Amino acid sequence: MVVAVAIIRMRDLFATIMLAGLYGLLSASFFVTMDAVDVAFTEAAVGAGISTLLMLVAITMTGRSENTARHKPLLALVVVIITGALLIYGTLDMPFFGFKDAPIHSHVASRYINNSNQEIGIPNIVTSVLASYRAFDTFGEVVVIFTAGIGVLTLLAFVRCASTNEESDEIGSYNDLMHKQHLVVRIVTKMLIPFILLFALYVQFHGDFGPGGGFQAGVIFSAAIILYTMLFGLKTARRVINQGFIQLIAATGVLLFASVGVVSMLNGGEFLDYNVLSSSPIAGQHLGILVIEWGVGCTVASVMIIIFFSFADRIEMQKSIKKHNKKNKESTSC
Repeated sequence: MVVAVAIIRMRDLFATIMLAGLYGLLSASFFVTMDAVDVAFTEAAVGAGISTLLMLVAITMTGRSENTARHKPLLALVVVIITGALLIYGTLDMPFFGFKDAPIHSHVASRYINNSNQEIGIPNIVTSVLASYRAFDTFGEVVVIFTAGIGVLTLLAFVRCASTNEESDEIGSYNDLMHKQHLVVRIVTKMLIPFILLFALYVQFHGDFGPGGGFQAGVIFSAAIILYTMLFGLKTARRVINQGFIQLIAATGVLLFASVGVVSMLNGGEFLDYNVLSSSPIAGQHLGILVIEWGVGCTVASVMIIIFFSFADRIEMQKSIKKHNKKNKESTSC
């Protein structure tokens, strides 16, 4: 609560982003104490990880300080108070925490817990639910993430102004000079990035047996790439990462997920019914979950990188336009 109030009161956007990352980390710790380790993993990777990096990129376009409000948003405050009061009133009819007769404990949850090991054959029940029992819903989530990436590409699309090689070199040297100031951070990051990528692969392929899976692995993998780009410059990152190839991977991940469902139907089963993918239903479940989790990881990682590169390209374009306008003014004055 103290961190939340500090976020509201803070006018320094950089400090606000750092506090928001801290808030995500504290929320993840709460989930751990509630034994929701998979949710905690996701909150730590997204709330304290990738969101913080993307917001840091965003404030480079908006500025670090928040503008002072010229009016008092009393109407918004009244709406928030009324909404909060209604939400609190709604919780009065909810069952007590851990109550055995609560609706959540009397429907499908017990079936997942009792039958997951026999029907799916993997220890992590969360992965069984997300990747098998609710596979169609998870497929919808992946499509939403892919659509979000396409939406960002569309909204931030721009036509690059024709610039001379001299201007491009100036922008590149500006970036190199800016990132060389963080020498210690760059050296430490060089040492950590291989382990971050290795950990992402571990999370990707270990989700059947412990917390993790395609969502968390994709976010961790993309966070490593974004961290590399922020510290070594966009020009350097483009030598390693082809943006067109990343967009292809994002679409391939969704297509791979859907293809598993189509193959299931061709083999006589229902859409995303993994039991028909192999002679043994358990082996089919393992194969289907492995493939669709790989598709999820590819799409999530690619979309996060696409969003970052879209913002970074926008920033570089603004810098180029400012430099071009400044040169035009100087030549005109001369």
